[in-house]
Amino acid sequence: MKALNKAIDKFCLKHRRFGIPRLMLYIVIVSAVVYLIDWMDTTGQLLPLLAFSPGRILGGEVWRLITWVFCPLRDNIFLTAIMLYFYYFIGSSLEREWGTAKFTLYYLSGVLFNIIFGFLIYYAFGGPAVLGAKSLIWLSPTYLNLSMFFAFASLFPEQRVMLFFIIPVKIKWLALVDAVLFVYTIISGFVTGLIIEALLPIVALLNFVIICGYDVITMLRPLRARASPGAINFKSAAKQAKRDQESKDYRHKCSVCGRTDTGNPELEFRYCSRCNGYHCFCSEHINSHVHFK
Repeated sequence: MKALNKAIDKFCLKHRRFGIPRLMLYIVIVSAVVYLIDWMDTTGQLLPLLAFSPGRILGGEVWRLITWVFCPLRDNIFLTAIMLYFYYFIGSSLEREWGTAKFTLYYLSGVLFNIIFGFLIYYAFGGPAVLGAKSLIWLSPTYLNLSMFFAFASLFPEQRVMLFFIIPVKIKWLALVDAVLFVYTIISGFVTGLIIEALLPIVALLNFVIICGYDVITMLRPLRARASPGAINFKSAAKQAKRDQESKDYRHKCSVCGRTDTGNPELEFRYCSRCNGYHCFCSEHINSHVHFK
């Protein structure tokens, strides 16, 4: 997983122009327009025309490969507005933190995994010979969008947001509620025999595991280390790093792993604005370290 994470970061650094700037803004705007048109449409013909359907895609309606992403749930208009706002807030924040290339890769990989899963299920249940062209109009972007909460919580667990614009809640608690929803959907789906519904949340988490999994593991290591005799004392490490400045033969040194720009010229080093003091981190630990207090 570490090698994959490095490969993704290296790709994003080399291809900074890759991706779609303000991707989440466009998705939210189009989703809102689709919702409003569907809300006013008494015939109910819009969403079936846009929804994911492998049979119809193979029949030539290729726009369904993309348009299912803009089909929000038929929910209360107030709740839908709040959810779309949160999607925009989380998505735009991730893009600012990661960059356009990495966020676009994160979201589009989630879309791709859902499409692959849809076709696998289509053929697993008999394909066109059994199901015909009207089959499997069930893919929804809901779990894909909710998976962004986990990515955001891994970067900013202590950040507060105003739930319903009134209640201050830390992102990590929203991510916990999100996790409970995913687990409940998975378990209830398997118990009731709705296997497809049970697998959808798992598929939606694949892009999170691939792109954020190593960062989450790295972030949790200091928590496990505190209970062991060899626990890392970050304050001592910071003092040692300060002493090293006097005789260093390098410009930047990661405060977590100790690698420098001299020994590892392929790494990119940054300074964390959320840490107290002047602390440098390599590209692998800038988003996953424990902040100096």
